Amino acid sequence: MFSHVMVGANDMEASKAFYDATFAAIGVKPGFYDDKGRAIYLHDGALFMVTTPIDGAPACHANGGTIGLKMTSPGQADDWHAAGVAAGGAACEDPPGVREGAFGKLYLAYLRDPAGNKLCGLHRIA
Repeated sequence: MFSHVMVGANDMEASKAFYDATFAAIGVKPGFYDDKGRAIYLHDGALFMVTTPIDGAPACHANGGTIGLKMTSPGQADDWHAAGVAAGGAACEDPPGVREGAFGKLYLAYLRDPAGNKLCGLHRIA
């Protein structure tokens, strides 16, 4: 369904260091900069990009918005979460763990990146 996700950043070096660390924990190669200064990550046919806002205004997170990233196991979600906290992100929501809801049992881990964007590492429990 999705082709790409792009988030804003005010400090590209801090954001790239955060995403390099969190994505390395789930097997994604470090990002590279394109000719417009955007950090680009390629994985499984999808793109994740980080950029300073085109309009010149400060980047800000989407209130109520969350970007979900598929994890292969609860352990991978924990590694991703730990890497994010170590790389300048902040834990948010409840601690990583199992939640039950309309979509069944899920293992969820939440982070905010250096610009405040909320991310969720999600593993579906069979």
